[in-house]
Amino acid sequence: MSTFLLLVGAVVGIAYLFRHIVVKGKQCTSKARLVGKTVIVTGSNTGIGKSTAIDLAKRGARVILACRSVQRGQAAVEEVKRESGSNQVVFMPLDLGSLKSVRSFAENFLKSEPRLDILINNAGIVIRGRTEDGLGMMFGVNHIGHFLLTNLLLDRLKECGPSRVVSVSSAAHNLGKMNFDCLNTHKALGIGTSSMDVFQFYCDSKLCNVLFTHELAKRLKGTKATCYSLHPGAINTELTRNTRLVLQMLLQSIAVFFWKKPRSGIPDHPALCPPRGD
Repeated sequence: MSTFLLLVGAVVGIAYLFRHIVVKGKQCTSKARLVGKTVIVTGSNTGIGKSTAIDLAKRGARVILACRSVQRGQAAVEEVKRESGSNQVVFMPLDLGSLKSVRSFAENFLKSEPRLDILINNAGIVIRGRTEDGLGMMFGVNHIGHFLLTNLLLDRLKECGPSRVVSVSSAAHNLGKMNFDCLNTHKALGIGTSSMDVFQFYCDSKLCNVLFTHELAKRLKGTKATCYSLHPGAINTELTRNTRLVLQMLLQSIAVFFWKKPRSGIPDHPALCPPRGD
């Protein structure tokens, strides 16, 4: 009996250490303030985006929550205000699956906001289907929508330098590949429908994020704007809410123990350290 209890205690102890040291990881420790800075965070009504918005608002930034759902976006504004104690939090509708919506968002933002210091391309989905522009859904939302948004706002970012663009990618980009024949023919990263196909297209879209950041960094040389892509870790968010129920249940059972909370998705990383030169 004592041996059994000792074994159970050892397993529990190892599990605790694994959870709180390996899985939980480090959190951002920067104390820098962002008073006078304006930040856009896409997909900020949930998960990493909302946690990031709260953190930035606490630092004194004016935070624009750019989300597709008006109801969830407005609810997130109230939560971010409550958690941060800041009133400098604004919702602006943005549907990254609609190029018309992206252009409308950029136009409204440029008319109503005098500056932009940080653009955080955070929103992402795992879902099949097509955007209203006929693009593969994950290609359109995870990459093309952010690609267009960044380019439409790039002049304002340069004007307000030192500024930066942060694209939330994933270590899954290492499994990604670019099928240019499929892109040219179908305007999608792939045309399969199985769960493995969907996962592959997600990896491909994250590779798009990294390649875009790499090229943008070269084109921004000589300006006061910089860009970064990052892997936040395995985070327990609503990313897989549109996948099949069986897959959701499987991932959730893994996520409870092995994945980090959204707050831990705000990395202690140069990409999220506030721009200097106040």
